[in-house]
Amino acid sequence: MRLEAWALIAAGGLLVTSSASSQQPAYPPEVQAVLDWSRRECRDQGGSDIVLPKDAVRKIDLTGDKRDDYIVSMDEVECAGSQSVFCRTGGCNLTILVALKNGTYRTVFDDRVRSFEISKGPGARTIRFDLHGSYCGGFGAQPCPKKRRITAKPFKFVMPQ
Repeated sequence: MRLEAWALIAAGGLLVTSSASSQQPAYPPEVQAVLDWSRRECRDQGGSDIVLPKDAVRKIDLTGDKRDDYIVSMDEVECAGSQSVFCRTGGCNLTILVALKNGTYRTVFDDRVRSFEISKGPGARTIRFDLHGSYCGGFGAQPCPKKRRITAKPFKFVMPQ
């Protein structure tokens, strides 16, 4: 492993490569698929590895059913050797996966957001999203806040016509 990779790990990030996968925490297959996609996307954009900060994957009960759900936020994930893979003017990739009764996970949201804030529990959480202005009929930097109560039903935000 290169010296830069060790420095990133020591600084609180997690280098994710096929040779470093033993350092990666065990995630459910559906969460792992999101991380595998990000690894492929990084390589497709000319990068070599992804570096996950320790809070890139969060385990939290979002639906109030006392099962752990997952949020994968790419806002601070680095793609070594390539800039702007996971974040652009519309925000950064964010994936929300909720636990189902059968033990699997469903992706209920997968899009770019500028930022998000999770309401305090207990019970089902509401997430406040800050989106690209075009989702509110504006443009770029204009504010576009949206709220959504998290359930097992997939959702997406649609730009007005």
